[in-house]
Amino acid sequence: MPSILKRLLMLAAVVALLGPVQRLFAGDIITPEEASRRVATSEAILIDVREPEEWTGGVVAGALLLPLSDLRGDRKLWKPVLEANRNTELIIYCRSGNRSAQAIAILEKEKFKATNAGGFPAWKSAGQAVTTPVAKP
Repeated sequence: MPSILKRLLMLAAVVALLGPVQRLFAGDIITPEEASRRVATSEAILIDVREPEEWTGGVVAGALLLPLSDLRGDRKLWKPVLEANRNTELIIYCRSGNRSAQAIAILEKEKFKATNAGGFPAWKSAGQAVTTPVAKP
């Protein structure tokens, strides 16, 4: 088998493994439809943990914009949300589901009920309402 063909096959195998590996680190992920249902029935709130520069490409309509860096840091944005939602499920999404999993690990240690809703592209693909956040003056 020519060397280039071997390399292409190896590359294809690596790419095929990336999906399952990503899910391994992200944990169980609920669908955008299920997350939206829970939010619509006030069972949960939806939180986008991407960083502010990522929000310019769109956010899920109705999501609270609370970066993971703030959860790990001084919690200027997170603190009032956590205080007001101690008994509410926190549904978290990011770009791919990995940072969501990191946020969930932090929140679960603090006894919050948190669920991973995966990545923003899945929300767009599912036809969920997406908006562009308004810049704060």
